[in-house]
Amino acid sequence: MAVIAIYSAKGGVGKTTIASNLAWCSATQAGHSTLLWDLDAAGGAGFLFGVEPKAKRAGAMFARDENPEELLWETGYENLDLLPADDSLRQLDSQLLQIGKRRRLGKLANRLGKHYERIVLDCPPGLGEVSSQVLRTAEIVIVPLPPSPLSQRAFDLVRREIKRVGEKAPSILPVLSMVDVRRKLHREAVEAEPSWPVLPYSSPVEQCAVRNQPVGVFAASTPAAQQFGRLWQAIDRKLSKR
Repeated sequence: MAVIAIYSAKGGVGKTTIASNLAWCSATQAGHSTLLWDLDAAGGAGFLFGVEPKAKRAGAMFARDENPEELLWETGYENLDLLPADDSLRQLDSQLLQIGKRRRLGKLANRLGKHYERIVLDCPPGLGEVSSQVLRTAEIVIVPLPPSPLSQRAFDLVRREIKRVGEKAPSILPVLSMVDVRRKLHREAVEAEPSWPVLPYSSPVEQCAVRNQPVGVFAASTPAAQQFGRLWQAIDRKLSKR
């Protein structure tokens, strides 16, 4: 089992779209039994798969009041399940601090990992107890970076947080997201970091939220779908070296 976190210190970077499409690639293209675990109270990952849980129970499993296996949803795609988020996660940072469970996320991941080869975390933005536990749990952290000075600043924050983890720190993989090469700033960002994966800004990616489907389902031949597939292959290669 390996945990892959899609995380950024700031919002609006395409994090949920990336997490959902990578989880689909893991399950459908690579054939891994995969769990997409939504930790963001906004519940975007569930929405992208047409899942809207009626009961607000996601936060209870962190206090051991809820069995995480009972919260799993089938996505309709082979090998891919979803652990959706809801409003009960809004106070998760303070909840974890109050109960003193500094490794609760990791223990839940290990428990769920008995059923899955890959767990993809769609993480909430910001710095706090949740992000600290994510960085101690994940093997790889994918950091989406739209080309902008603010994104670079957020990336520097993530790198500093990862260094604090110490010897067991996860690998970090920055990804240029929502790239429009018609814009000078975006072209310069790609040229400055030629080894970083690039995810284009495109209509098919926007359509994921309209269709409630990963882009590979309805637009498999597009550059966006192919880039998601290549990105997942790069992640798998990194995992094979750990």
